[in-house]
Amino acid sequence: VQLQASGGGLVQPGGSLRLSCATSGFDLDYNTVGWFRQAPGKEREFVTGISASGVNTYYADFVKGRFTISRDNAKGTVYLQMNSLKPEDTALYYCAAKSRLVTATANEYDYWGQGTLVTVSS
Repeated sequence: VQLQASGGGLVQPGGSLRLSCATSGFDLDYNTVGWFRQAPGKEREFVTGISASGVNTYYADFVKGRFTISRDNAKGTVYLQMNSLKPEDTALYYCAAKSRLVTATANEYDYWGQGTLVTVSS
């Protein structure tokens, strides 16, 4: 099982980035996917999650209205569109997968990608 996060980079405040989480080795159709982030010196935190069907999405309050999660099961990929980025969004972003329901608890996720760095700075 592999999850490969990509799409990070340096962006100015107010800018946008789209992260991708490419999966392989398991059937994405039956798995919930979440995005987490970890800033330097801080704990890993839940950002957003999407159910296996894609019908249900969940967002942390600090990204509501700015970030959008989506998935393309045919391509085995989950996306995170990030708009109106702020310096406080700077972090290493991870995607993770689990069965059943979306949760905000990192240790309930079974599979993790390696992370992609997002830096928001002028």
